[in-house]
Amino acid sequence: MNSLEVSAQTEMVELVLNGKHVEGLCLVALPHSGAVGRWDGNAIMGSGILGLAYAMANTGILLFLFLLTCVALLSSYSIHLLLKSSGIVGIRAYEQLGFRAFGTPGKLMAAIAITLQNIGAMSSYLYIVKSEVPLVIQTFLNLPEKTSDWYMNGNYLVILVSVTIILPLALMRQLGYLGYSSGFSLSCMVFFLIAVIYKKFQISCPLPTFSANVTGNTSHVQIIMKDSSGGDPLIQASNTDSCTPSFFTLNTQTAYTIPIMAFAFVCHPEVLPIYTELRDPTKQKMQHISNLSIAVMYVMYFMAALFGYLTFYDRVESELLHTYNKVDPFDVLILCVRVAVLTAVTLTVPIVLFPVRRAIQQMLFQDKEFSWLRHTLIAVILLTCINLLVIFAPNILGIFGIIGATSAPCLIFIFPAIFYIRIVPKDKEPLKSTPKILAICFAGLGVLFMTMSLSFIIIDWISGNGKSGGNH
Repeated sequence: MNSLEVSAQTEMVELVLNGKHVEGLCLVALPHSGAVGRWDGNAIMGSGILGLAYAMANTGILLFLFLLTCVALLSSYSIHLLLKSSGIVGIRAYEQLGFRAFGTPGKLMAAIAITLQNIGAMSSYLYIVKSEVPLVIQTFLNLPEKTSDWYMNGNYLVILVSVTIILPLALMRQLGYLGYSSGFSLSCMVFFLIAVIYKKFQISCPLPTFSANVTGNTSHVQIIMKDSSGGDPLIQASNTDSCTPSFFTLNTQTAYTIPIMAFAFVCHPEVLPIYTELRDPTKQKMQHISNLSIAVMYVMYFMAALFGYLTFYDRVESELLHTYNKVDPFDVLILCVRVAVLTAVTLTVPIVLFPVRRAIQQMLFQDKEFSWLRHTLIAVILLTCINLLVIFAPNILGIFGIIGATSAPCLIFIFPAIFYIRIVPKDKEPLKSTPKILAICFAGLGVLFMTMSLSFIIIDWISGNGKSGGNH
């Protein structure tokens, strides 16, 4: 192993220890397993939680629960395949498993999938910035309605945040104190869940509609009920059908459900580096930690989706926080949640950018020494591309959908299965053995899921039925 490879592996371990990408899995490893459990959940939980209520609205409660359970169980089985493959060859990096299984093409496939997943994560974070910062400013300025001023334009604001906060942090050579943002991010998501549950019992149904006088004097703010035709306020809304929960629903938006869930449960690239950092690492211990983390996130995801859905029913948007603005843009609790989530996602973007930049440098500049110019240019180009994607993306649903239907099934289903089939010796497990047949079926399920999800999403785009949940 040459010095460049040693340096690269050391950098990756530092990234995992200091703070990981919040969309990933189950843990940022610390030397003792008690702390690992806390970081485990942080690796799974991320922006995907904001889209789950919308997913439930387009599947129904029972179908959503069934699909969420399936994705969680399959994610756990996928980790089992990775750990078993890793144990046989002694490799503790996702890309290196790909190299061992298929050579350079396998390593490149894994690196590209991880890079796309991280770019999707950063895009979703910045879309939250684009969507939520104008609402925070609107609340602080006591504006009853959104104005056309530049400081209320999400496109300008996401660029401003990227240039003034994210880029300087992304130019650091080491993560340093940014690593502590991982724990802060998880705390923010727990705060978000508590607020969603609390607001369910504060917001009546039919949905109250915000109204204020034109002077913007908050002492005259009223919450009134309007009928669906937009006519005069009514004491009671005429249509209460929207307040009845659905247990099973199929429509064009259902195609986004599994991709959103897959996006939310991707954690697999972080499993092996964390496995390495465990005290007395064993496959059983790592599998137990992973299963526990997935179970905790499973409960939190379902609770966030359920209470978010039961608050807004079929009116929930693809970015749940944005939906609360329909009721009262001056709500103090939701304002606090917005500020917390915005802080968390803003600090997380530089953390996610580090492994993406490292992967690009490994693929394109493997034999080059460190260069500040190259270090800076890669960060600027990445942030520019992601900002353009966020500005022109019609809604966050498209980001969840495309990434969840492409890189996520590769990282969860296809790659772990085919790596396992290739790495585990035939004398230990013949191709016709039960474990390998299950792995083949698992890979086939991933291909089927990817093909069907992409097909339905593309059909939905072509037909123009996609909702604009939370446009800005």
